[in-house]
Amino acid sequence: QVQLVESGGGLVQAGGSLRISCAASGRTFTNYAMGWFRQAPGKEREFVAAISWNGGNTYYASSVKGRFTISRDNVKKTVHLQMNSLKPEDTAVYYCGATRIYMSAPKDYAYWGQGTQVTVSS
Repeated sequence: QVQLVESGGGLVQAGGSLRISCAASGRTFTNYAMGWFRQAPGKEREFVAAISWNGGNTYYASSVKGRFTISRDNVKKTVHLQMNSLKPEDTAVYYCGATRIYMSAPKDYAYWGQGTQVTVSS
């Protein structure tokens, strides 16, 4: 069992930055690749970024590439998403998830956090 807790969401103006985090507890953190997803009202959950178990590989959705950076600290069992140049369309609830297979589909994620709200005002 892995428990995930997101934090760091909030309200920010367009063009601003925000860093959200996901703290893991439970089973061996390094067994899992991690991903960030987001869900806006009335829309399906969409992929944002993923990172392999050792941080050696990362992948981003085209909509955030160059603006967002995913990272992880396996000692502290945390995953971060640094979000720069934020846009109103980035407004969503952001979820972190853990999966055995890097770059897997959402259905293959074994564990999810409860989400953290990010709101970008224009």
